[in-house]
Amino acid sequence: MAGKTRITVIGAGHGGKAMAAHLAILEFPTTLYNRTPENVAAIKELSGIYLESFEGGPRGFGKLVKVTSTMSEALDKAEMVMVVVPSSAHSDIAKACAPYLNDGQIVVLHPGRTCGAIEFSKVIRDNGCIADVIIAEAETFIYASRSDGPAQARIFRIKEAVPLAALPSSKNQLVLDHIREVFPQFIDGGNVLQTGMNNMGAIFHPALTILNSGWIENTHGDFQFYIDGVTPSVARVLEALDRERVTVAASIGIRARTGMEWLKLSYDAVGEDLNEAIHNQPGYYGINAPPTLNHRYIFEDVPMSLVPIASLGQRYGVSVTGIDGIIKLASIIHRTDYWRRGRTIEKLGINNLSTDELIHYVQEGVLGVD
Repeated sequence: MAGKTRITVIGAGHGGKAMAAHLAILEFPTTLYNRTPENVAAIKELSGIYLESFEGGPRGFGKLVKVTSTMSEALDKAEMVMVVVPSSAHSDIAKACAPYLNDGQIVVLHPGRTCGAIEFSKVIRDNGCIADVIIAEAETFIYASRSDGPAQARIFRIKEAVPLAALPSSKNQLVLDHIREVFPQFIDGGNVLQTGMNNMGAIFHPALTILNSGWIENTHGDFQFYIDGVTPSVARVLEALDRERVTVAASIGIRARTGMEWLKLSYDAVGEDLNEAIHNQPGYYGINAPPTLNHRYIFEDVPMSLVPIASLGQRYGVSVTGIDGIIKLASIIHRTDYWRRGRTIEKLGINNLSTDELIHYVQEGVLGVD
């Protein structure tokens, strides 16, 4: 382990356990943090995690340097901090990290969803952090993984290319140089507006769940989510939401991939329209719907993905009636105000920026144009 980057993984869910185990198997000095001690008790007793994987993938016992529920211990001596928690927890993690972050550390959100790095950066500063740290975010999570037991994890797939951007984007290469020592799959994602606006889960997950809410509640998700749940009418709604997302991105100078382009790039799935392209994606066959509406496709993706897209659209003059409708329906279903809970531009501290000032901020890390 001599000379290898010291890494802390924050979060011991499906993804966090898989990442911590993988890093440890690669012999990086790895610390695992989880705020609830009971959830990592078995890992702490064993001092590691057993990892299974796809054929040819990483497997074995990953011996960890430390397992802790104390943030000061978790961040002490860490050179890179991998935050692998739902994006709805990013703000809480940022508050907990703020007093203990040190100069030179790199914090990577896996993934940021939409405006995750902007939120994380603002929260740590609002909570007194003056350390010279770099916040970065991945466009999507590198693994398809799950937890198989208290100290067991499984990786089904490792994505071949994952866009990543730092805040500011002038630090992209520095972050990539460090993270590629571990994961060569990461590529330059432009800036954090680009990674955030290319968040396809924002379009596919909430609307598809809500439009199939009756079926989900009646069958507890016993149907193929993308195959049975996407019909021509449902696909037309997804296309309308996708157009709004791409238009919002264009209003702030970002060329976002369309849903059709994303399906082609990610899965080589094509068709005359979104309905046909989704049904031409073999990987979607066999994926069941969520078993309940109390699912991250709503409680995470609506406030942390759709709300910031809609908020940016309203600020820069783009009609987001479709996205706003999904946010309102989600709020009614869950009896909560997702707009109030979500990442609005006011909460992010960017509501008074012109488009030029916003781009300058994500590129240079300075609020306002010199």
